[in-house]
Amino acid sequence: MAIHLTPAAADRVRSFLTTRGHGQGLRLGIKKTGCSGWAWVVDYADAVNPEDAVFEAEGVKVFVDPTSLPLIDGTTVDFRKQGLNESFAFHNPQAKGECGCGESFNV
Repeated sequence: MAIHLTPAAADRVRSFLTTRGHGQGLRLGIKKTGCSGWAWVVDYADAVNPEDAVFEAEGVKVFVDPTSLPLIDGTTVDFRKQGLNESFAFHNPQAKGECGCGESFNV
């Protein structure tokens, strides 16, 4: 099992953590919602939960709860900047479909 970050995503997480002044990495998960069934939850990881799976990608630690991991295993997180818009983008090989905005998916 693994979660991957592109160099652009890792740079952005490092930048956020540096500006913030604390945090251990990126917390990635999902919640049941959205127009396609599952929505991404992205946050700072200030503490490690004993049940977290921990991955290191491009020098950044990524923490995933055990409920989310089976549905997002193999996901690559990218960071895209287009004009004034910037956001994380997710490529989940398990997703069967996504909503138009890319914020939710189904498996």
